[in-house]
Amino acid sequence: MKKPLEKWVEQQAELTKPDRIHWCDGSEEEARKIVEWGINKEKINGTPVFQKLNQETYPNCFYHRSHPTDVARTEHLTFVCHTNKNAVGPNNNWMDPAEAKAKLTKLSDGCMKGKTMYVLPYMMGHPDSPYSKACVQLTDISYVAISMRIMTRLGKHVLEKIGDTENFVKGLHSVGDFDTDKRFVMHFPQENLVWSIGSGYGGNALLGKKCVALRIASALGQKEGWLAEHMIIIGIEDPKGNITYVAAAFPSACGKTNLALMQPTLPGYKVWVLGDDIAWLNIGPDGRLWAINPEMGFFGVAPGTSLKTNPNMIKTLKAGRFFPTLFTNTALDTDKQEPWWEGMDGDIPRNLLDWQGNKWTGKPGEKAAHPNSRFTVSITQSPTLSKEFNNPKGVPISAIIFGGKRTRTMPLVYESFNWQHGVFVGATLASETTAAATHQIGVLRRDPMAMLPFCGYNMADYFKHWLNMGNKMTNPPKIFYVNWFRTDETGKFLWPGYGNNIRVIKWIIDRAAGKEKGAVKAPIGYLPSENGLDMAGLNLDEKTRKHLFDINPEEWAHELDDIERFLLKFGDKVPQELWNELQELEKRL
Repeated sequence: MKKPLEKWVEQQAELTKPDRIHWCDGSEEEARKIVEWGINKEKINGTPVFQKLNQETYPNCFYHRSHPTDVARTEHLTFVCHTNKNAVGPNNNWMDPAEAKAKLTKLSDGCMKGKTMYVLPYMMGHPDSPYSKACVQLTDISYVAISMRIMTRLGKHVLEKIGDTENFVKGLHSVGDFDTDKRFVMHFPQENLVWSIGSGYGGNALLGKKCVALRIASALGQKEGWLAEHMIIIGIEDPKGNITYVAAAFPSACGKTNLALMQPTLPGYKVWVLGDDIAWLNIGPDGRLWAINPEMGFFGVAPGTSLKTNPNMIKTLKAGRFFPTLFTNTALDTDKQEPWWEGMDGDIPRNLLDWQGNKWTGKPGEKAAHPNSRFTVSITQSPTLSKEFNNPKGVPISAIIFGGKRTRTMPLVYESFNWQHGVFVGATLASETTAAATHQIGVLRRDPMAMLPFCGYNMADYFKHWLNMGNKMTNPPKIFYVNWFRTDETGKFLWPGYGNNIRVIKWIIDRAAGKEKGAVKAPIGYLPSENGLDMAGLNLDEKTRKHLFDINPEEWAHELDDIERFLLKFGDKVPQELWNELQELEKRL
């Protein structure tokens, strides 16, 4: 008798009609063959799926150029399909499951003709972790097959884990013909199913990433009593060798990866990375919050990554060990056959092809690399990988940090008064938009917990779930807010950032450890006292130091109005606790 997984794969093959089906085993030999297929046989828009890069300077690295219409998440074409529209909330696009499946079935009929269907069995999380989930994705393009091998624990062991059960998350993906009118990313949380067609871009096509690890997992977490979050996980080691684990949420392209791989400027401090994007948070047997990273790789924004901003990432990209490393939609230096992007070290190469394969002229305003160009690389190549990365139990979280890109209003750092106030801080998080999603850049956008595009159910219920999680913990983490991006009147950043962010993190871990000195109570939370933050050697004048922590009543009046307008979108489902926090904040201000 056929197993449920085999039956499901057969049914999808009958619909999509691939020429061949390949069950991936996750081996190095298999990866090498799939990459060769992408170099020699497969094309997108007339270009091979993969091009080999300079194997001396970029060992085991390959270049990928996506379809020109397919360069970012398509939030307007991303749906959560629940039978109850109210369960989905105003934070998601909704479509009735029956209507969605009818539409997708029509679009998927024969979409893999002439192609290979890759069956990708993968784990989100360590196979031995009680918090991990077994998943299977089907795809028809080598780029996704290789990317999923980098980003997840992919291999035959997952088939053994699934066995004769139906206990796995399903994903069906096809690039189709890249027609934007036929592009959809559909989530069916009641069935643990994702169905995506028309896109090969990471967030739309690597279904283990945002689709499964956040949208499907957040809905599972609500049912099962845990949190799936858009967060980095890091361990901060102090000069005495003590390690404090922290989870931090930032909207895309706001410095998550730089923070996760930070090279601290304070002597004796080290930062160990466990994840740069996603955390699954569970209450452990000890009543504390424990975190695992369900992923195995980094899918980072290339522009701005350099030896100055993120030296550890540059080392990671060039490590070239067992996994291929992919560069997507960067520019290409044809003299050296190397990737290039804005913000990279050294001089601009003389002979560059831009991200669409055209000779780059360097005209003002024209970017050679796409602003959302990416690298996909195994976390195992990181020189700062935590020794606890493969611990099935995860790590205990002492502090949660929320942050966004705010040129005004928000101070460098503050601590919430308690868990409920911290949930309010996260629920009202806002950031100036970036190129990671297809919308206007530079607009202030409310992005609660950096999860607005990724929460797989009604966000008002999500806020309530956060509040409930706090009530279940015996020792909840302290919650903080950071803003590295405040500017002066001329638009210059006030804070040096990058490795100096350890100064802020040091204050945070000291506060999480219960150190009472170094903080003063302010209307919005606890701020560092005059000498609470280590600024030795920064050469910041008194005016700049003051401006970093200014609470401008006029700006905060606008902030309160904007918060109220945002919360009203969720109607009467918004927990009363958040309205109470808003009223109390207004009184304190």
